[in-house]
Amino acid sequence: MQFVAFERAKQGTGASRRLRNTGRAPGIVFGGQTPAAMIEVDHNALWHALKKEGFHASILDMELAGTLEKVLLRDVQYHPYKPQVLHVDFQRVDEKTRLHKKVPLHFVNAEHSPAVKIDRCTINHVLTEVEIECLAIQLPEHITVDLGAVTKGSSVHTSDIVLDKDIKLVLHGRSKLTVASVIEPVAEVVVAPVAAPAAGDKKAKKKK
Repeated sequence: MQFVAFERAKQGTGASRRLRNTGRAPGIVFGGQTPAAMIEVDHNALWHALKKEGFHASILDMELAGTLEKVLLRDVQYHPYKPQVLHVDFQRVDEKTRLHKKVPLHFVNAEHSPAVKIDRCTINHVLTEVEIECLAIQLPEHITVDLGAVTKGSSVHTSDIVLDKDIKLVLHGRSKLTVASVIEPVAEVVVAPVAAPAAGDKKAKKKK
């Protein structure tokens, strides 16, 4: 994905506020052998780009001053209640840059699994993303989790995720995490209706 950025001369809270009033969002690009640069981007274009999953987890082409640079979205600050981006951070990357990055999970084939197809279970997605370590050029936009073999009573863990050999999961000291669980259907309990007393029984009770 490609976007256009412009050099930003003025800094500070007041300058950023005035910039936002003109329909631009302030930001910064850092990393590599080049000093950090203050930038600004068109707010509407940025807002729509941020709605795309690939903008968050893929290498982007940033055009700045007529030059294309490979960058990665690192941080976005949003207004607490307005639909507005307050600030955005990008990191320059190249083929030697090693990253730690959270990547979304895409679950497939659940409807064909024995758990769903035969036992009418429901698949609960416990995690929606995982953190990985890899070279920037190897960064996937998403990781596919195949649920086609999931059975009743089982769970899917991070150890079940298939990754390229040069991509590593970052679990922060934990051996494995649950990615998806199987929820069994709740059996319906049929309550028999209570029979109404016969007319003769009602009369007998009244006489007593």
